[in-house]
Amino acid sequence: MLGTQTPGLRARQRQSKLDRKPANQQNCHVKTTFDLPPELVRELKLRAVHEGRKLKDVAADLLKRGLDAPETTAKPRTTKPKIQIQSNGLPVVRCAANAPAKRMTADELLALEREALAGEDLQRLGHAL
Repeated sequence: MLGTQTPGLRARQRQSKLDRKPANQQNCHVKTTFDLPPELVRELKLRAVHEGRKLKDVAADLLKRGLDAPETTAKPRTTKPKIQIQSNGLPVVRCAANAPAKRMTADELLALEREALAGEDLQRLGHAL
């Protein structure tokens, strides 16, 4: 029995070792792994290059900003439009009767598409919209 310790004693000893330098625990960095979509990783890398910073620093800043942002209520999920391919090969998009696209002219839809594409290009370059 001389060389054995109870599990509770070991846990208390480990805890006391951790608590000796709490400042070190708060200031240390933790290495972790995320499985992210390739396009998100690409955007992070582009932003890091454009800002002349390390990828890990850009990711940490963006995570911090996101966590610091005020919580918003989640939007209710809308049903996705159904896309059907006609016999001539052209797609037909079926959407809800109250969808904004039903009330827009072709010119308004084209302008909206151009605006969205320009915004995506600027976002990929790391420019704020």
